[in-house]
Amino acid sequence: MTIADSLTASNAYQNISKQVQGVAGGDSDETGSATGTSGGGGDFMGMVKSAAEKSIGTLKAGEIESAKAITGETTLPELIQAVSAAEMTLQTTVAVRDRMISAYQEIMRMPI
Repeated sequence: MTIADSLTASNAYQNISKQVQGVAGGDSDETGSATGTSGGGGDFMGMVKSAAEKSIGTLKAGEIESAKAITGETTLPELIQAVSAAEMTLQTTVAVRDRMISAYQEIMRMPI
């Protein structure tokens, strides 16, 4: 992965993080961290589910625009926008997955 790809993925991750914080719906303090969440963890699960559903929707929209381009039903700018959004979403998803695996591995290395 090149530096430009890393920066693109990082920027996409930050954009998605901002969107996810808005979806989470929790109050936030001046630092931007969520407050007022319930102890049951349902808010986090809902946030992850919502983010996953948005990601899947973005990927499907890219596929639909690609299919429309083959039949000539869409313009080139619309196709490029949809495919670029799908690509950034995929890069963000892979980056989040890699971070989660890394965190899990770090937890497993901790002494008990």
